[in-house]
Amino acid sequence: MKSKGELFTSRWALILAALGMAVGTGNIWRFPRIIAKVGGGAFFIPWLLFLFLWSIPLLILEFTMGRAARRGCVGAVGRLIGERFAWLGGFVALCSTAIMFYYSVVAGWCLKYLFAGLGGALGSIGTAGAGLDYFRGFTSSWEPLLFHALAIGLCGLIVWRGVAGGIERANKIIIPSLLAILLLGMARALTLPGAVDGLAFLFTPRWETLADYRTWLEALTQSAWSTGAGWGLILTYAVYMNKRQGIVLNSLITGLGNNSASLLAALMIIPTAFALIPVAMPGAEPVEVIRQPGPASTGLSFVYIPALFNQMQPGLGWAFTVLFFLALSMAAISSLIAMVELAARILMDAGIGRPRAILAVGSAGFLFGVPSALSMSFFENQDWVWGVGLMVSGFFLTLTAIRFGVDRLRTTLINSGPGLRLGRWFNALIAVVLPLEFLAMIAWWFAQTAGPDWWNPLSMANPGTCLFQWAVAIIFLLAINRRLARRSVGGRLLEDPGEG
Repeated sequence: MKSKGELFTSRWALILAALGMAVGTGNIWRFPRIIAKVGGGAFFIPWLLFLFLWSIPLLILEFTMGRAARRGCVGAVGRLIGERFAWLGGFVALCSTAIMFYYSVVAGWCLKYLFAGLGGALGSIGTAGAGLDYFRGFTSSWEPLLFHALAIGLCGLIVWRGVAGGIERANKIIIPSLLAILLLGMARALTLPGAVDGLAFLFTPRWETLADYRTWLEALTQSAWSTGAGWGLILTYAVYMNKRQGIVLNSLITGLGNNSASLLAALMIIPTAFALIPVAMPGAEPVEVIRQPGPASTGLSFVYIPALFNQMQPGLGWAFTVLFFLALSMAAISSLIAMVELAARILMDAGIGRPRAILAVGSAGFLFGVPSALSMSFFENQDWVWGVGLMVSGFFLTLTAIRFGVDRLRTTLINSGPGLRLGRWFNALIAVVLPLEFLAMIAWWFAQTAGPDWWNPLSMANPGTCLFQWAVAIIFLLAINRRLARRSVGGRLLEDPGEG
């Protein structure tokens, strides 16, 4: 089904949607924890380096593929390198859709805490123990199911309204509001007594950490997960990109904007933690608290933040608790919108109208998210399998570019249009550097969890459960590849609105 009539109305509308995709909960709860884990200021060097060596190159590939093919992940790969390889795009789509199933649960947690904060229910959380008890009580009840339904339903409604009327309009509200909240939170955090110690920790380089390979791999992984590069989400949004817009500049703005949001979140959270942890948890080391992954790797957000903000003056603590969870909810919803659109785009490419596609995606999103809403063990397993699977997705998109011909892609699909040009160095970056980075990341993550039962497909988090679930997905995609490609590819390359 052609996307004619559905385009973002301007470059900035597309950029805001791309930033909404990229800026998610990982910017707010994971980035500060990783900085604390690896030792502060020196982390910025590899983090910025890998933005340009992994994330932005993949964003460029996604913008290019989506704009050229005017199809979602399956159709784009099929149009670029042939229908028999459509399953590669199918894996990218399946991986992000599997993440959508449990990410909707996370968005539901954020909404729950926002409503609880507004109602004053979080005001009684004065210690980390009380925060942990509240979170465990919530996640062991039926409530996550309700808020999961609310999150997927809200995003489905937004996407049902279309590109300009739904996705674009929502992100025009969400992203400026999120930026304002982060700036306000940062301003208040920096005025707290003791916040200067947090700033010193954040920006004082500990050069010895750069000699540790784990610092570099954490930076690469953070960049890969945080920007959304390789997820297929930007590829999907690029379907609605006007051809008169430059690809490289859009990719740069998206990547740098995402990293800026991460930095603002760190400037809000780390000084706050250094200022308030000694009050809320006497004797505790702020760095050690920030490093804690927390339940389901949520870090500070759902356990410590309510207790910390409640140490502020009466009224002020309530306000900042609400603002924090409003920001977290906005970040989660804007990313979830992109995931719903990705899955819906696959169905629309197969000839299903937007309303029916959204109904199907929303229904499946709710049903397949139920296990993660009711079981933290299932949630953590899916987060591990498909979170690591995103690295495979990025690799598959890289393979697509290599098979198409990186130089051909650069000269005919990127440099032939408006905007910044890429030199021959881009060929080596895609064909050599990205595959090596993928191998390093996947080997590192597997090595960290490869115990005696590394092969066990029923384990919570090990190589075996990843390989088993990925294999099932790939076998299924190969079995339906011909039908999948026939329904999704269609037409010719560069058949797109906005060409003129």
